[in-house]
Amino acid sequence: MTLNLFVRPALLFLPASNPRAMAKARESAADLVVLDLEDAVKPGDKQTARKAATEAVSNKWPMPVAIRVNGFGTAEHDADLAAAIGSDCDFIIVPMVDRPLAITAKPVAAMIETAAAILAAPAIARSVDALIVGTNDLANSLRLPSIDRAAMAMALQSAVVAARAAGIAVFDGVRNQLDDPDGLAAECAAGRALGFDGKSLIHPDQIAACRAAFAPTATDIARAERLIAAATGGAERFEGAMIEQMHVESARRLLARR
Repeated sequence: MTLNLFVRPALLFLPASNPRAMAKARESAADLVVLDLEDAVKPGDKQTARKAATEAVSNKWPMPVAIRVNGFGTAEHDADLAAAIGSDCDFIIVPMVDRPLAITAKPVAAMIETAAAILAAPAIARSVDALIVGTNDLANSLRLPSIDRAAMAMALQSAVVAARAAGIAVFDGVRNQLDDPDGLAAECAAGRALGFDGKSLIHPDQIAACRAAFAPTATDIARAERLIAAATGGAERFEGAMIEQMHVESARRLLARR
């Protein structure tokens, strides 16, 4: 399956060891489901989760499905990676990446979760198909007293810049609070304003707010259609502003996210 991750904003993570969560995810409106073998799975359940994930992706899902393996240097990494590569998953997600990857068997997303990863982000981005910022671990790596997005602004923007330079998609980290819809909506909007293509989620109830924040509004769509129709090439006036080819390209990207 060829995935256009630029138009798949809602990435739903769930433990592969939880059959009930997998069943709910299958019925959800997530754009990509991530069956997690890493942080969401207890140490004693790792092998069971791996088997459950590979069996789950052998069945057809209504959306693409990824498997997040355990990181390099962990006891489970090699077995996880071999199982994911040999499975029917659409994507492999590798956590705690701080250097370029050499996985070519399937599309791969690297998780940017440390200060070292931020510094290496341009090289990492050139070796993978997408970046995902792990904001919880990143805040810990930066020794922040809390998950303060303002304090992480430079790091978040660095990941976006690296992804854009490499021409790949980039996704914002999770919001831990589950009972704060206004806070979630604000955080999704802030991520979109920074240039992220979507966001990692940890509960199906977060999907609607994420998709709403990253989708263009009806007003945006109408203006983009008018701009494309009006553009004739070169610099010209459009509805009181100057536009040129870059604005046409931006309008086409916006329409692709409908």
